[in-house]
Amino acid sequence: MRIWVDADACPSVIKDILFRAAERVGIETTLVANQPVRIPASRYVKALQVAAGFDVADRHILQAVRQGDLVVTADIPLAADVVAKGGMALNPRGELYTTENIRERLAMRNLAEELRATGTMTGGPSALSKRDRQAFANHLDRLLARHGRA
Repeated sequence: MRIWVDADACPSVIKDILFRAAERVGIETTLVANQPVRIPASRYVKALQVAAGFDVADRHILQAVRQGDLVVTADIPLAADVVAKGGMALNPRGELYTTENIRERLAMRNLAEELRATGTMTGGPSALSKRDRQAFANHLDRLLARHGRA
């Protein structure tokens, strides 16, 4: 199992949780972004800068991910592709995307996009709360334990 992080939009507090987990359990964690990403000195944490462009980081992650790998992303289309490929996708709020819930999440995302395009809905998701951070850390720990990494 490897962890891939869609790092362009990943909150710093979530990256910090991932950095600590990578060190604690010795799991390879790669942050993929189209801009430089700061990471701690670690034999387990790597940063990979890809070319600028729409979905370039997402495409790289999707090419690299293997069955059983974990991808941390808030990008629902990327999560859907990862799940279809046999990987796991966890968003920064601690929600695990599954074959059972990904279609609903895609439909909700598409509806929200349409509402924003028409001006009916403005703004994006709320700020990451302490509860969200805790949910993410707890779900990450459960996934790592399930895969013999805790």
